[in-house]
Amino acid sequence: MLNLSGKNALVTGIANSRSIAWGITQQLHAAGANLGVTYLPDDKGKFEKKVLELVEPLEPSLFLPCNVENEEQIQATFDAIQQKWGKLDILIHCLAFANKEDLSGDFSQTSRLGFNKALEVSTYSLIQLSGAAKPLMTEGGSILTLSYLGAVRAIPNYNVMGVAKAGLEASVRYLAAELGPQNIRVNGISAGPIRTLASSAVGGILDMIHHVEQVAPLKRTVTQLEVGSAAAFLCSDLSSGITGQILYVDAGYEIMGM
Repeated sequence: MLNLSGKNALVTGIANSRSIAWGITQQLHAAGANLGVTYLPDDKGKFEKKVLELVEPLEPSLFLPCNVENEEQIQATFDAIQQKWGKLDILIHCLAFANKEDLSGDFSQTSRLGFNKALEVSTYSLIQLSGAAKPLMTEGGSILTLSYLGAVRAIPNYNVMGVAKAGLEASVRYLAAELGPQNIRVNGISAGPIRTLASSAVGGILDMIHHVEQVAPLKRTVTQLEVGSAAAFLCSDLSSGITGQILYVDAGYEIMGM
């Protein structure tokens, strides 16, 4: 029943095979979506090569560099979508960054530069990319981002990223209110802890995973593909009445009091 055939989907944030963005990409492809993938460019081309090798079997029709701190690259990305596809149906936002030193220690000692960096990459980029996608979603669309429980609860070694994710979840609601009249839906998935390149910067990530396995109703954590399946649902017509929501895909951990 879940069919994304004829839908153009842009996925951001793939770093390697452990990325949640990669799990989402696989499930969008399985549902028949036409894929576009962005990567974070670097001087040596390391990320480009790694991501291209990973996604090549899925035959994305667009493969583009996009650093969301670079206005010209963002514009070039959406210009390429306009020229190649003419319209955009799905935008997947899987972007977050904070300096490692701003994730641990006393939260009150967060640096101004570190705070601004985390909020720009992790929060503002959703607003920015949604604004660029809006004129291309001429037939409606779905925008999806990734959050975490640290947005609503204090999590050890999360600090400034918790503030960034809280801002991200608020942005989901405000964007949903703005874009709803154009039949563009905006939602987020709050995923349980998964061992990824990004989560490796969070101190004690393995302890967090083991804790979820003990406490969550399903007695396990979730996989990238499970998050990907929920994402595909939220990007499909099966979820046509859902917008402005944060869906927890965390084996039920969020409901537990102890």
